[in-house]
Amino acid sequence: MKCNKCDRMGSNQRRLTYRSEEIKKNLSKRLNIIEGQIKGINQMIAEDRYCDDVLIQIIAASQALKSLGNQILETHLKTCVKQDVQDGKIDILDDVMKIIKKLQ
Repeated sequence: MKCNKCDRMGSNQRRLTYRSEEIKKNLSKRLNIIEGQIKGINQMIAEDRYCDDVLIQIIAASQALKSLGNQILETHLKTCVKQDVQDGKIDILDDVMKIIKKLQ
């Protein structure tokens, strides 16, 4: 059975994950907030703001990105990876472990 969330095409082609409009809207909203944080950091540097203040904003933006990554990973595990494992394609677990290590 094919995962209704993922479309795994040939190895030379793009892999796709279908997301509902609501999920896309939520992810986009979070990314827009992160983009605003990054622009704010850039402005702080242009204004010669105190290093601690800039670093606090960098930490906040980094944590926001990490949180977003964890949310996407959780969805991936519950849909795409689950389906691949059920289909006997356990090699997906190696890919997931690489991603988890990079997210840390």
